[in-house]
Amino acid sequence: MTEKKRVVITGATGLIGKKLVTELGARGYQVVSLSRDPAQAKRILPENAECVGWTTNSEDAWAAALEGALGVVNLAGAPLMGARWSASYKATIRQSRVLSTQALVKALASRAAKPQVLISGSAVGYYGPSTTPALDEEAVGGTDFLSEVCQAWEKEAFQAEALGIRVVCLRTGVVLDRAEGALPKMALPFKLGCGGPILPGTQWLSWIHIDDMIGLISWALEDERVRGPLNATAPAPLTNREFMANLGQAMGRPAWLPVPGLGLRLALGEAADLLSTGQQVFPKKAQRLGYEFKYSNVAAALRHLI
Repeated sequence: MTEKKRVVITGATGLIGKKLVTELGARGYQVVSLSRDPAQAKRILPENAECVGWTTNSEDAWAAALEGALGVVNLAGAPLMGARWSASYKATIRQSRVLSTQALVKALASRAAKPQVLISGSAVGYYGPSTTPALDEEAVGGTDFLSEVCQAWEKEAFQAEALGIRVVCLRTGVVLDRAEGALPKMALPFKLGCGGPILPGTQWLSWIHIDDMIGLISWALEDERVRGPLNATAPAPLTNREFMANLGQAMGRPAWLPVPGLGLRLALGEAADLLSTGQQVFPKKAQRLGYEFKYSNVAAALRHLI
């Protein structure tokens, strides 16, 4: 195994990270996970993944793992729906993304043999809540909290370009996976016979199947044409009402009971905006450069997952 085949991942124990570690290992890559709890990461990840402890306060020994690697995939960040958005948790959301990326870029600058590519997380929240008919990578950012976080997150990642490193920022939509993430939570009301759209229902939902999420990252690692912001969404966004109707159909259940936005706001606070607003995002760059989506149609994606 050559050093060119080594990929370093932060956030490897999350939904996307676990699947990515497995996929890259199967494709012959040597995978290194940078984790705040390497013992726990070792229990979660495949045996062939190397787990190294890291902290954003100091480079310590973990920076050596970056030396000569093919690429770094930065997926670290506190869950957006991990807690009510108090002032302190909003600070955690921001700092867990921005400070981790700052630490990575600082460590990259000190490496003699720098990785070729940094693929760093972001989200479609970059664009802010929007009713604009179509948004691609050239659209401007929004002005709300999550948009500001994404813009600051990407700004730190793009500092690595000055080091001669190719940088890709993944503006990720709702990742659909059968076991984790948003889909099991959205499916639960349908299992209980009370599923339906989240009002107003006209808000856009930009989604991506987990297989295409992993496919896009793997493709971006290897294709030198991929750089800058990259919308990690399927090419067929739809409204929340349409999505829930498709979900109900895939589960053989009616989508009859709408969820009021006010109720969500009372239950979740500001975090409810993630569900009651949205944006219609298209993966213009991925399509232009020739990435072939496995799941472009939500009905097919949901049939596969359900």
